Amino acid sequence: MAHSEGRGQVAEEGGERTSPLLKPLLSPLLRYLGTPNDLINLTLNSATLSEHCYIEDQEWSLGEAPAGEEQDKQNANSQMSTLFVEKPQTGSVKVGENITFIAKVKAEDLLRKPTVKWFKGKWMDLASKAGKHLQLKETFERQTRMYTFEMQIIKAKENYAGNYRCEVTYKDKFDSCSFDLEVHESTGMTPNIDIRSAFKRSGEGQEDAGELDFSGLLKRREVKPQEEEPEVDVWELLKNANPSEYEKIAFQYGITDLRGMLKRLKRMRRVEKKSAAFAKILDPAYQVDKGGRVRFVVELADPKLEVKWYKNGQEIRPSTKYIFEHKGCERIMFINNCSLTDDSEYYVTAGDEKCSTELFVREPPIMVTKQLEDTKAYCGETVELECEVSEDDANVKWFKNGEEIFPGPKSRYRIKVEGKKHILIIEGATKADTAEYSVMTTGGQSSAKLSVDLKPLKILTPLTDQTVNLGKEICLKCEVSENITGKWTKNGLPVQESDRLKVVHKGRIHKLVIANALVEDEGDYVFTPDAYNITLPAKVHVIDPPKIILDGLDADNTVTVIAGSKLRLEIPVTGEPPPKAIWSRADKAIMEGSGRIRAESYPDSSTLVIDVAEKDDSGVYHINLKNEAGEAHASIKIKVVDIPDPPVAPNVTEVGDDWCIMSWEPPVYDGGSPILGYFIERKKKQSSRWMRLNFDLCKETTFEPKKMIEGVAYEVRIFAVNAIGISKPSMPSRPFVPLAVTSPPTLLAVDSVTDTSVTMKWRPPDQIGAAGLDGYVLEYCFEGCTSAKQSDENGEAAYDLPADNWLAANTDLIDKTKFTITGLPTDAKIFVRVKAVNKAGASEPKYYSQPILVKEIIEPPKIRIPRHLKQTYIRRVGEAVNLVIPFQGKPRPELTWKKDGAEIDKNQINIRNSETDTIIFIRKAERSHSGKYDLQVKVEKYTETASIDIQIVDRPGPPQLVKIEDVWGENVALSWTPPKDDGNAAITGYTIQKADKKSMEWFTVIEHYHRTSATITELVIGNEYYFRVFAENMCGLSEDATMTKESAVIAKDGKIYKNPVYEDFDFTEAPMFTQPLVNTYAIAGYNATLNCSVRGNPKPKITWMKNKVAIVDDPRYRMFSNQGVCTLEIRKPSPYDGGTYCCKAVNDLGTVEIECKLEVKGGLSFCRLLLQGVPPNIIDSYLRDLQSSNPEEY
Repeated sequence: MAHSEGRGQVAEEGGERTSPLLKPLLSPLLRYLGTPNDLINLTLNSATLSEHCYIEDQEWSLGEAPAGEEQDKQNANSQMSTLFVEKPQTGSVKVGENITFIAKVKAEDLLRKPTVKWFKGKWMDLASKAGKHLQLKETFERQTRMYTFEMQIIKAKENYAGNYRCEVTYKDKFDSCSFDLEVHESTGMTPNIDIRSAFKRSGEGQEDAGELDFSGLLKRREVKPQEEEPEVDVWELLKNANPSEYEKIAFQYGITDLRGMLKRLKRMRRVEKKSAAFAKILDPAYQVDKGGRVRFVVELADPKLEVKWYKNGQEIRPSTKYIFEHKGCERIMFINNCSLTDDSEYYVTAGDEKCSTELFVREPPIMVTKQLEDTKAYCGETVELECEVSEDDANVKWFKNGEEIFPGPKSRYRIKVEGKKHILIIEGATKADTAEYSVMTTGGQSSAKLSVDLKPLKILTPLTDQTVNLGKEICLKCEVSENITGKWTKNGLPVQESDRLKVVHKGRIHKLVIANALVEDEGDYVFTPDAYNITLPAKVHVIDPPKIILDGLDADNTVTVIAGSKLRLEIPVTGEPPPKAIWSRADKAIMEGSGRIRAESYPDSSTLVIDVAEKDDSGVYHINLKNEAGEAHASIKIKVVDIPDPPVAPNVTEVGDDWCIMSWEPPVYDGGSPILGYFIERKKKQSSRWMRLNFDLCKETTFEPKKMIEGVAYEVRIFAVNAIGISKPSMPSRPFVPLAVTSPPTLLAVDSVTDTSVTMKWRPPDQIGAAGLDGYVLEYCFEGCTSAKQSDENGEAAYDLPADNWLAANTDLIDKTKFTITGLPTDAKIFVRVKAVNKAGASEPKYYSQPILVKEIIEPPKIRIPRHLKQTYIRRVGEAVNLVIPFQGKPRPELTWKKDGAEIDKNQINIRNSETDTIIFIRKAERSHSGKYDLQVKVEKYTETASIDIQIVDRPGPPQLVKIEDVWGENVALSWTPPKDDGNAAITGYTIQKADKKSMEWFTVIEHYHRTSATITELVIGNEYYFRVFAENMCGLSEDATMTKESAVIAKDGKIYKNPVYEDFDFTEAPMFTQPLVNTYAIAGYNATLNCSVRGNPKPKITWMKNKVAIVDDPRYRMFSNQGVCTLEIRKPSPYDGGTYCCKAVNDLGTVEIECKLEVKGGLSFCRLLLQGVPPNIIDSYLRDLQSSNPEEY
């Protein structure tokens, strides 16, 4: 080993000192010397190792593979040879001569030059060894298209012999060939070797290296020579060492029972007392090597004492192992052939005393008998570093770059022990595992270098160029010799995975799969394996057969065009590359140009253009598409159409009062398109303005015009319509005049019935017609004289009566819609009908729905108070009061009015009564007209009463007294008393004015002021002011104002003003209703509201109750409160909602309640109440109570 890198350890074997690290390195030298099987021992003394040695040439001859392995590979390569035309052959050469090896590759199928590599042995690439003794050449012959590769060895030496390999690669193709080189010595004798020149090191860029320059292969490491160590007393080391170093010392000196030794150390540290029996006691501890002999000596004070020896409490008897001697007072015990079982506590007794000691048996140091060897491996392989020690199952520690290796379940390092053999196993080696590994024992250590490189990557299956149809799957697949990751790129950019693009890696196979290929997927794809400078390219070309898209056309591919218009038929086409389109008609191609019929081509469509369509342009047109992926054909039918001819004149077959029925024949020519319908128009004969009667097409050839004027002559005409448009109008029909009787009268009803008469009333006919209305005929017949059928609910059913049985109630036509049939017998039943008569005759009769009993009917009175009169009716003085109160009752009721319980003075208040209502009228209202007006309606024994509150209001009077309370600075304090006359309405505020004494012009200072005291500020200093106050109610300000008697003088500066002392005003107030609730009537189904106003401080809490039950979270009620005005809204009340309602206001100072009654009129049926969610038991109870209170209504 070269000395410049460090000294190697030299072991003593058989009297010769040979470095164990040099043995694997000297094997090439031994082969070079021709000594087989280590028959020659090479001895190097220390003087030889200390000198610098150099070799002549680079050591590219190392790394030979076994011949059998290379032969197998050569045989395999010969079977799969695909590139070599001529392979290099095995050759031999003498030392000092030259030899050339030639390989030839045919280039006919190759687009570029193949890659060729030369190797020696298994892994040595000779490209880096080219120089003085090795030259590589390559040539290309254009005529024969042949590549020639040469490897020339110059001045061959014997160590150049071995196995060589030539590899050639091109894309996904690979070829290899192995051959041997034999180097013979011309004399056949082993030459003398100059060791110094053989170990000569090569300098950088030099070619004079020695043949055994191992520095090119192995990195030197400095190893200190092992020196003889003196005998070490481990006991003394432990006694003086730090406890943290105990384990290190135990490993270094082979102590196995460290814990027991420390226990004994602790006991031996105790101070021994002086003994009377022993003149000299045992030493505290003894140490002996395994297999050695130890001597224990004690000296007795009295030689007559009997001595006994003990080991771990058991007496020791003399034997070949234990020997006892007596020398005077000394007592000696020898222990021969010590073993680990002798490592224990010993003591000796003399009389009653004893002394003890500890014996430590030390194992001999563990030596490394077989050193670690430098190793080279590839990534992913399992690496084993092996060494042997002198003892079985010895304690050995492994290190990586000086750091201890701790194997475990999650570690890639495993340590295997087989007797004296220790193996470090590294699973799946990586480049990070390249390091210096060492093993350490108690007696030595060994180190070695591990170099992990990437395996040479071979492309087993390269990527291939692909041409794929649009929408199909693209699959780029390659296979390499190693299971490694890699990256995909497209046009130089990384490929991103998506739902459509997937990157697959399974073992050595890499795939790029693109589902549903698109045009943008076309490009150059490259796969690059990670950590290798290799790329696998492939081109992807996406094509799509041409397609003609006719989705916008009809099922039969027909295109309709109107004559005279321009047709631009654009047909979408697809295809990659874009296809070429050709239009034709009747085997005649349509060229692209500027003709009336021409074709236009675009990247995604092809267009047929007809500028002015003619009838002869109808026919079948063909379109053909073609590109490199295929062809497509389609036929399109073009139809030129026009509007239809006008129909013939229509015929009017039937005429009514405002209608007629007409019919016609279809036109002779439909314009090439089916008739879709007809439009009908009419006009007065004397007019020239036609009016369309239908806006939706009439599908039939008959029509019924309506809404014509009777007695006026009309004409009608027809238009035919197809998909193209509307035809010209037909000739008008013959004139016709609509005329008819009126419709029957409507709403025939009984107005009144007495014991001898029946009064009927009706409404005029809905349709009178052009003939007008001359009058009515009222007819009747008795029920008993003939059999009549009962009419339906609407009274429209005819009676099965002969015409002679109906009696006319009026001999002459009557104009009025009311007539009384007199002279009827009491308790008789009659049927009644009425007819309208005009020039066209009598209309259909209108029948009353049921027989009428000739007997007067008593109807209990009912007063219908208008809604606005259910609350206080307020009017100003001087305004007119005109109240109409409807009522019901038969016979005619008796009416009585009272005011505040007294009779009404008819000189001041006018009252007019009719059969259905009563009117109270006051021309100019005065305040004396205010009060409660009671109305009583009486029919025989039945009585109905109602009340109306009328309030006549006027402007209030002025305040009674206005005083100036105080004057200070620019301020004046005023106070006044309310007016005596409030105008029959509440005072809503006051208006305060000021006037300067000099001008006496009045200016308003405060308006709508609610209190009776105020402070006027910002007065002008030095002026003198008067003040006056107006009262205000809902009618306005009082006519007069009250002025202060004295004036207020605003003193100038210099006047001392003393601020008055005011006490804080207490604004707290118990709740109080300022506007009460009033009894209210509500109509069933219409919303009703209850209103009141309340004040209080703090603000009171408002609660609404019905019949003493609080209303909470009921959707039928809504509660509002704004500025003290409280409102309860009852949504669509029913009679069930009637009752006593209460508003309750509560604050900290008190509670106040106010009540009112709500009556809901217009009852509901049982079913309707049930649908509104009212419980059945409550409905039943409510209906019984209602019936008992008003039995005449049920």
